[in-house]
Amino acid sequence: MPKNSNIYAVIMAGGGGTRLWPLSRRESPKQALRLIGDESLFQTTVKRLEGFFSLENILVVTVAEQAAMLQEQMPELPKENFLIEPAPRGTASVVGFAAAVLHHRNPEAIMALFPADHFIRNRDLFYHLLRKAVKTAQDDYLVTLGITPTFPATGYGYIQRGEKLPESSNTYPIYHVKRFKEKPGKKEAYEMSVRGGYSWNSGMFIWRTQTILSEIERQMPALKAVLDEISAALASPELDSVINKVWLDLESETIDYGIMENAAKVAVLPASGLDWSDVGSWDSLFDVVLPNDVEGNILINGNHIAEDTQDTLVYGNDDKRLVVTIGVEDLVIVDSGDVLLVAKRDQAQDVRKIVARLKNENKKEYL
Repeated sequence: MPKNSNIYAVIMAGGGGTRLWPLSRRESPKQALRLIGDESLFQTTVKRLEGFFSLENILVVTVAEQAAMLQEQMPELPKENFLIEPAPRGTASVVGFAAAVLHHRNPEAIMALFPADHFIRNRDLFYHLLRKAVKTAQDDYLVTLGITPTFPATGYGYIQRGEKLPESSNTYPIYHVKRFKEKPGKKEAYEMSVRGGYSWNSGMFIWRTQTILSEIERQMPALKAVLDEISAALASPELDSVINKVWLDLESETIDYGIMENAAKVAVLPASGLDWSDVGSWDSLFDVVLPNDVEGNILINGNHIAEDTQDTLVYGNDDKRLVVTIGVEDLVIVDSGDVLLVAKRDQAQDVRKIVARLKNENKKEYL
């Protein structure tokens, strides 16, 4: 499919990335970090999307304190394509804000939503799936790309597949969504991962702006009222003041809970073979970064000597500071300069608990 003026990408890039603490901080959010190669996660996402969308049709939703940093990383993106949230209010408000802006620009717009921190190795398949998803979205479906579960993850939402759409192919069929289950417990996650007929919710969605705005009006009327006020001011010099006035009263809600669980017409396109990873935690890097040695150890940005060490990730502050490990395995070691994190690999996501403690103890210098 050639690049189409009616098809837009929206990148969600305003998160704090607490699971990648202590490297991901207020001054250096995860999407701006160079964790995989020489480019940041945000730059990698934009360049992946540029293979399908024109740069003029790639929008970014972020918060004010991150906008200048992201604009500096991707100066090719038009400045007016950076949409600024006054404060985070969940992904439902992000979706609504972007949909309202795009619908004002182009009432025929089809919007594809992507997190800024995903890794996708198979770009050709990614583009193929996007073409199928766009075609399905034209029939007023809310389309999501589903990932085949590889373990009983409790940090992902699950999508149960229903009947296959009659017009879909056998190679990559598209299904009606029977139900969404957001972040299940361990037992239910295990059952869904081995039973078949379920996909992980990738957080990548494709829909017409009119379709998603209609669902927001039906299910989240308070958000729709705010979006209507913003839409009425989009061509006005008072836009910023209107957004600041109405935004902070919004309740925080995700698109999954707020819309997708009870949406009327939802389809899932299982995306097996994408080689996808949500780079949201230190342990997820084991899925996307090649080991430095035969023992499965990973070194990023540092100097590491390993003795009797297996399956351990070391992120160094600089090449001058040497990290030595002896007789350890399955660890994550992160030296950010002012913080040294040492964690078991299977507990690395619990750094969120440390971030919460630091907030409660008002230790802002570490956040």
